[in-house]
This record gives sequence, C-alpha cells and structure tokens, in this order.
Amino acid sequence: MVEHGSGPLLVLAGPGTGKTTTLVESVAARVARGGDPARILVLTFSRKAAVELRDRMALRIGAARAPQATTFHSFCYALVRAHQDSDLFVEPLRLLSGPEQDVTVRELLAGQVDLERLGLSHVRWPDDLRACLTTRGFADEVRAVLARSRELGLDPDALDAFARRIGRPDWRAASAFLAEYLDVLDLQGVIDYAELVHRAVLLARRPETAGQLADRYDAVYVDEYQDTDPAQVRLLHALASGGRTLVALGDPDQSIYAFRGADVGGILEFPHAFPRADGRPAPVQVLRTSRRSGAALLEATRRITRRMPLPRLPAEKVRLHREPAPVREGGRVEVFTYPTAGTELDNIADILRRAHLEDGVPWNDMAVLVRAGARTLPVVRRALTSAGVPVDVDGDDLPLRHEPAVAPLLTALRAVARAEEERRPGAGDAAGAGSGEVDTGSDAADAGTDEADTGNGPGWLDTETALTLLTSPLAGMDAADLRRLGRALREEERAAGNPLPPPSDELLARALAEPERLAVHDPVYARGAQRLGALLRRARECLAGGGTAEEALWELWDGTPWPQRLERAARR
Repeated sequence: MVEHGSGPLLVLAGPGTGKTTTLVESVAARVARGGDPARILVLTFSRKAAVELRDRMALRIGAARAPQATTFHSFCYALVRAHQDSDLFVEPLRLLSGPEQDVTVRELLAGQVDLERLGLSHVRWPDDLRACLTTRGFADEVRAVLARSRELGLDPDALDAFARRIGRPDWRAASAFLAEYLDVLDLQGVIDYAELVHRAVLLARRPETAGQLADRYDAVYVDEYQDTDPAQVRLLHALASGGRTLVALGDPDQSIYAFRGADVGGILEFPHAFPRADGRPAPVQVLRTSRRSGAALLEATRRITRRMPLPRLPAEKVRLHREPAPVREGGRVEVFTYPTAGTELDNIADILRRAHLEDGVPWNDMAVLVRAGARTLPVVRRALTSAGVPVDVDGDDLPLRHEPAVAPLLTALRAVARAEEERRPGAGDAAGAGSGEVDTGSDAADAGTDEADTGNGPGWLDTETALTLLTSPLAGMDAADLRRLGRALREEERAAGNPLPPPSDELLARALAEPERLAVHDPVYARGAQRLGALLRRARECLAGGGTAEEALWELWDGTPWPQRLERAARR
C-alpha cells in the first residue's frame, strides 16, 4: 500500500495491524515522490481521530507539508459554506447539535396536536400513533427515519412515493413531516448532520463543483471505511470515482455503527463500486501482522469470525485478513455468564479487585467495555465505585450532562426551577390536573396552599437531591461533615422543644432550603452546606426576578450576581 501509485485501493486491516501507521507512511511516500500535500485529502469519522492523524503526519512529514485531515462532516460543512447562497442566507448556516435536533423534533411533533385541532396540519399521522406524538420514544423513532431518509438520498416526495408503494401510512406521514422539518431548519438558518452530508453530495454532483473537486485533489484517503453510510459513499463517488486515486482502509468485522446509519455494504462493495479506469475491480490488500494481540486472543477472534460471512470480497483476501500472524504468544480469553445484571456487575468488580490486590495489576491497565454508553456507564460507574474500584470514564463516551462537573449544576438548576414553577399562582392546580398524582400522606394535601406545595417553604428540596448536592463539588462535604451537621441540626430541634426530631437527612434538606439556619453552625463542618444554601437561594432569587435559566446557572456556578458579572465582563 505504501508504494501504491494511482487508482482505487482497498486495504483490509484488523485491530493492531498498524492501519494508521500504514496510512501515514503511504501519505508520506506520496509526498516524497513529489505529490503536493495540498492536493491530498484524508477523511475519518471523529475529531479525535482527525487530530491524531494530523499530528502523526506532521511529525512524519513536517508541519508545513502535512496534508489536510478532517472528518466527513467538517469537509461537508466547509463545502456547503463555500457554496452557500448569500441571497437566501445572510448568516452562515449553523450546524444543529444532536440535543438541539431532539428538541426541535419533539417541539414540532407536540405542535401537531394543536395544528390538527385547528385544522391546519399538513401531516396526517395514523390514528394509532397520535397518542405517541408527545413522547420521547416516538420522537427518537421519527428522528431516525428522517436521518436514514437523507442518508439514502430520499427527499420528501421520494419517501412519500416509496411509502405509497409498500402501503405504509406512517411513513407517508413521516415524509410530510420531513418537508415541514426541513422548512423550519431553513427558516432558522440551521442544518443537521444528515442534511449536511446530503447537501454536500448534491453540491458535489453539480458539474461545475464536480470539476473543481476533481481538479483540487490528486488522492483521497479514508480511514475506518467500514463506518461509512450511503450518503458518504455517494460523496466519495463525487470526489474520486472514474478510476481516480481513492485509498480506503477498514475492517468489515468492526462495523458496529449500524444504529448511526453505517452500512457494512460500503466496504464489501468497494472493489466494484470504485473500479479502476479500465473497468476492473479495485485491488484489495491485507495487513497481515497483528502487533497488539497475543496468539490466544487472535485464535479466539478467529473462531468467532468464521461464523460471519463476508460476501463480495475475494475469498483469499478474507482468509488472510482473518488469520493475522501474531508477533507474541500469550493472552487469555474467558467467558462468564450471569443470571442478572446486578450479579454481573458484582462479579466484574470482584475480578478487577482480585487482579489488583492479588496479581498486582495497576488500575490503569484495566478496562471495562459496555455496549450502550449513555444507559450503561452511569450504572457501571456507581457499582464499581461502591466496590472500591476507581473509575475514569472516557470523556467521548460520557454525555455532557453526566460529567461530574456538570451534573450537580443541572441537578441544582432543576431543583430551583421546579420550586420556582410551583411557587407561581395556579401552578399547583395545573400540575395536579395534568400529572394524575395525589398526595395522601401529608396535611398539605388538605390545606391546598401549604408552603411545601407552592415551593415557598422548606419542603421544596427533597432529601435525595439535597444529599446529592451536599456531596457534590458544589458543597464538597464528606460523610463525616454530614454526620456532624446532621447531629447539630437534631440538637437544634430538641433545644427548640421537639423531643423527636426528624431524621438527619430531612433536616439537612430543610436547612439547604432555609440557609439562614446554617449560619449559626461551626464552619469547620458546615462551610460547604452554607455555601451551597447561599448559591441555591441566589439562583431562586434570580429566577423569581425574571432571570433566565442561563443566568440562574451562572449564579450556581460561582455565586456572582448576574448584573455584577456583566459589569466585570464589560471592564475586561
């Protein structure tokens, strides 16, 4: 591959076979033979991988001569921006983040109910789906349909025609919703990831743009080709079809992103989808030496992959790809099965502790892999931490809202926002009518306007939230501080004439809701609670005074009042 001259080439590279090194060396060899680095494009699938490629090529070739390495989406965004119609869009198109797209889809679906009531809706959802329009699960399904449609190159009319042929009224409704969704995005001057690639493909297919791209690049390299979706393959056809130089590296056995639209058929069809100039299929090469895994691990993976057919690729190349030669012996593979998820986590923690305490394996030489990060990682982290196993979660796999530095802020903001919402006149009646929940365990239910129900009194902060915030970086209290403060609060209750004071955790929650109660306690053990109580009060006052959630969040962040922060920023 390093000496590859021109034309398409597929390189099958398993884990640990030096794929990235081979790519960097191939680019370096091309530059050494007189290739212009500015005419070489390297595409990959994540910002982290793009940065790593740029750094390694800069070290190998020299920073001044390193070619462009970027993600598919960054390349598409640059292409769309360069050809943006200035008459239609005064400002540059803004890329819509995943959470922002979720909110947009949910809001549009929720609005369908009101539009249907007024007879203004252009989207006719089937009767059995109308009750789902306001649910998060249905919004996720609709978002997936929209993304897959654009990845397959379907516009609303094409999706509607397809739905008619196969008799799917729900997909017909989705096609009308897609048209409305795209109109809303255009009005807002934003674009989502799937639409970004789709528009880049349409641009690249224009004769004038296609000619510019063909003249701009002599060679295109694609890392992790097994993760491409149909839209990205169409983009590569516009960039490097017709026998031009396109070098793709990947491993079909590692194609795991089908839920994001990735299609393993892209790498399986590569030899025929990108033929040489004379019409013959593109050649296939194999990296055959595994430098990462020992012989035992490679043998285990070989047994698994034998059951995974790889059609459309040369059989001999597939055999070589799946039988890499190890550079070292050793390795061990064990399989455990458990009756419940809880038992599984307990035994994983036990295995890790034994490896560290009995075998002397450092904690940073261990790893736990999970399938669904957003759902599974918080549970795994809690279980391992409780068992005394230190945990460091990869930031790329942890949603921002679950970051240790962010989660307490959002928890506090949610608590004060809910209290402020319940404090407003009529909020309690509206909440009771819509939630279906009945409080049968307190006198507040009979009173109807008790302070705890309106968010004015000490009951607006529940004990679980209070303890979570007290042990978070916002307060920084440990178990000993909580016990001392809890005992002091109970003694305070007894001194006030209550012989049977409530539990400590309940008193801690009340004290946070009424921070003046904490002022009389020794800062040695109460300083964190005093600071947290003051932050919560300022955030509530900010919301009560008409402040926004962002302003209240800043109050929680460092306690500086919002007007003073603006003045300080202006002075800078």
